[in-house]
Amino acid sequence: MIGTSIAIIGAFLLLFAAFIVKDIVAAKRSVRKTVHFSVRESIGAYLMLLPALALICLFVLLPIVYSLGYAFTDYYLLRPNDVGFVEFDNFADIIENIGAHGTVYNAIMNTLKFVVFVVPLQIGMALGLALLVNKRARGMGVFKVLYFAPVVISLTVTSYLWVRILGGGESGLLNSFLVKLGLEPISFLYDPQGAMYWIIFVSAWQGCGYQMLIFLSGLKGIDSTLYEAAELDGAGKGRQFLAVTVPGLRSVLTFVIITVFIGACKVMVQPMLMTGEQTFTITLNYLMYIEGYTYRWVGYSSAIALLMTIVIGAITFLQRYLLKEED
Repeated sequence: MIGTSIAIIGAFLLLFAAFIVKDIVAAKRSVRKTVHFSVRESIGAYLMLLPALALICLFVLLPIVYSLGYAFTDYYLLRPNDVGFVEFDNFADIIENIGAHGTVYNAIMNTLKFVVFVVPLQIGMALGLALLVNKRARGMGVFKVLYFAPVVISLTVTSYLWVRILGGGESGLLNSFLVKLGLEPISFLYDPQGAMYWIIFVSAWQGCGYQMLIFLSGLKGIDSTLYEAAELDGAGKGRQFLAVTVPGLRSVLTFVIITVFIGACKVMVQPMLMTGEQTFTITLNYLMYIEGYTYRWVGYSSAIALLMTIVIGAITFLQRYLLKEED
């Protein structure tokens, strides 16, 4: 493994050196005679980037390359020296599991449900909050802080907080109120039909503050004279939103949709901490964790990760195409 890592890092350094030479040669040819160009300064600038690139290589590039390789092996974490190449057996097992409506099938359906509901909900909440705090009024800065506060709280802390609120029996905060009202306690997080929707709500609530700031920056960039012109033409608030706000937020909306979608596909912490390993809340990312670290089947876990990466990448490019995003 050490030899392979050294070979990968060496190949990366050679590619980086080739890129530096190519870039410097191209810049030297295209630069004007009146502009000062120093090869030494250019090399120095690239060398300053080297520490950051080294960290990327060690903690991003190497794990990706190893994961791609392990996807075609029977790598078991407790037997690191006994790794066999199994070709496409892991992928065949995944397809067979899906066909039999096994754990992988449940993880795919739960992840799909999470993505379908949380993406529009979180984006809608974020845009609504951005429109609300974009008004000029006293104390609006306080609301910005309050709406953004859940984002800076650890997702682990947030999940445990909602476990205390939605906990089963009379120990849960919400159930304690229901009992005082003479109602039966509800098992919010262990209801096979409704548990995933509570996780969706908590996730949208926790993350919408970040997208709110992005939308708010986009709203600040829209020329106010466009609203004045639309109002003079007799356009109401709804028409102004559709004719001015939405086109002005087009690039921002594209960015938000793609980032929220990718984040939703990677959901793991919320179901892990709020319900544990349950068939009605397990997700693909959580399943990868279970297979790789609980059951220690790194090869099978890497195969799931590879398929998930391919699907997410394909859908992301499709989103960019449908939203007419060129750059």
